[in-house]
Amino acid sequence: MEKITVATIREMKDLGERATMVAAYDYLMGRMADESGIDIILVGDSLANVVLGYDDTLSVTMDEMIHHTKAVSRGVKRALVVGDLPFMSYQASVEDAIKNAGRFLKEGHAEAVKVEGGCSMIEKIEAIIQSGIPVMGHLGLTPQWYHQFGGFKVRGKTESTARMILKDAQRLERVGVFSIVLECIPWQLAKLITEKVSVPTIGIGAGPYCDGQVLVLHDLLGMTPKTPKFVKRYAKLDETIVRALSEFRRDVKSNRFPALEHSYDMPREEMRKLLKEFRRRR
Repeated sequence: MEKITVATIREMKDLGERATMVAAYDYLMGRMADESGIDIILVGDSLANVVLGYDDTLSVTMDEMIHHTKAVSRGVKRALVVGDLPFMSYQASVEDAIKNAGRFLKEGHAEAVKVEGGCSMIEKIEAIIQSGIPVMGHLGLTPQWYHQFGGFKVRGKTESTARMILKDAQRLERVGVFSIVLECIPWQLAKLITEKVSVPTIGIGAGPYCDGQVLVLHDLLGMTPKTPKFVKRYAKLDETIVRALSEFRRDVKSNRFPALEHSYDMPREEMRKLLKEFRRRR
């Protein structure tokens, strides 16, 4: 299998091939996503909610993101691995932005980073790119900004906010991002942006006209109790897992597990010698 690179993702738009991306957080999920043929594996800051149990994405740290990115990278051979710069890892200064983006490549073994924000973050995004680190942009509903937006709401529903998001996308294209995530915006706006920029757009809650799509792996596998409108559950693993654990509990309580078939056997002669020695010492 040919390794996916940022150049591959760019070429997909020219070829009319849809890019696939999932957010994953550990070695096993990274390996399975890679084996399935997924193009991009994002170690998203949604790690905070999905895996670490935080109330929001703002609480996750760089060290936690690096730890999980390293785990995912160890399971991936083909897909492009992207690390998600967490809240306040890049906003304060250009120096912070370059340093923390570099950590994803140097320590986490990612091959690119994702950065939320448009024109207000352009200086940092451009500096990261000029440092040799590929950047995936992220516009629309940007979870790290949800306090400023007044919650998790669809963005770009008015002419003025839609125009701002389109302007941000064009600015990101000019500074050299290799793709742009469009989250929770009207499909009409996502379609317009996709037509107006030369880099691939990857939608999540942005309709069917983007150049690719992304979902959180745990959401599409049906492992999370509540999912947004834009999620399609391709399995119901939460039910399967709870059922399996309940069956395990029943088997242990009723002494049906483990059976001898799940046990290791000692050769009869060795057991005989052990018993003989034990009896002699008594």
